[in-house]
Amino acid sequence: MGAWQSYRLRLQRKRWLIRAFRKRRELRSVIDRTGQIKPGDLLLFSTQRNEQVRLPYFLQYYRDMGINHFLIVDNDSTDGSVDYLVDQPDVSVWHTTKSYKRSRFGVDWLNWLQRKYGHGHWTLVVDPDEFLVYPFCDTRPLRALTDWLDASSIKSFSAMLLDMYPKGRIDDQPYRSGQDPLEIANWFDAGNYAISKNRRFGNLWIQGGPRARVFFPEIPAKAPALNKIPLVKWDRRYAYVSSTHMLLPRGLNLVYDEWGGEKASGVLLHTKFLDTFTVKAAEELTRRQHYAASVEYKAYAATLDDNPDLWCKWSEKYINWRQLEILGLMSKGNWA
Repeated sequence: MGAWQSYRLRLQRKRWLIRAFRKRRELRSVIDRTGQIKPGDLLLFSTQRNEQVRLPYFLQYYRDMGINHFLIVDNDSTDGSVDYLVDQPDVSVWHTTKSYKRSRFGVDWLNWLQRKYGHGHWTLVVDPDEFLVYPFCDTRPLRALTDWLDASSIKSFSAMLLDMYPKGRIDDQPYRSGQDPLEIANWFDAGNYAISKNRRFGNLWIQGGPRARVFFPEIPAKAPALNKIPLVKWDRRYAYVSSTHMLLPRGLNLVYDEWGGEKASGVLLHTKFLDTFTVKAAEELTRRQHYAASVEYKAYAATLDDNPDLWCKWSEKYINWRQLEILGLMSKGNWA
């Protein structure tokens, strides 16, 4: 990369940080327990709206993994989510009625919170329907992974977003609060992915899976991106650019190739496709707060009337992280 392009990216990073500083005024603290955060704690940051049914399992999953504190922005929920979160002893909550779209889809809000509270911590940024799996996650807590990353001088860890879905109609099995969503949405596409490299930011761009196959069959290039870098040893100078797809400084995006081999990586099991999805998609289409004039939700609405079955004869049933590694969807790298 030339000196001029590096300079432009530094300026862009400064603009995002200034923007996040200004957007802090849109956040109202509901319950602030950040005084509990100790040096070295593992922190999780998230935005949510009307996800109360998902929150009990989501919080417990990441507690069991080793997360010490949750910092959550609520975007004007009406389902009791805020009251539920306030009752959780390891959660701090901020509320906003402002536009999700005009906050760059929540990125500005979380950039500010990570800048203020995440400096020097390993921070995980995920949605309530995303569940991280990584090599040895069945026997090693997240702390073991971050300790190894620290010892290896690695500051960011990638995880491909893997869309999970049930066999049969999406609304056939009702999801219960506290239930593991993988009991219902336990199938995925083992292949059907396109990968390219973003020359400007240095990250890989991944698309495909059931959303491209079912909702964007004629225009797969408009399908949602599946590349994520959710786990970062945060520094107040860092900034996410677009969701968790890429960050600045640019070096944090170089998460796949290492001296001709593969860096360790994980997978985010994406459990969007439960029986709650149809109502959620209709609400988000009406709100029009998502990327590219909500083109993704327009595609969902256009197809959901037919009650799509995302399962196909090439679908694979989820077993564990080792299966995902064998399929090439994640890697141990040199973590033994």
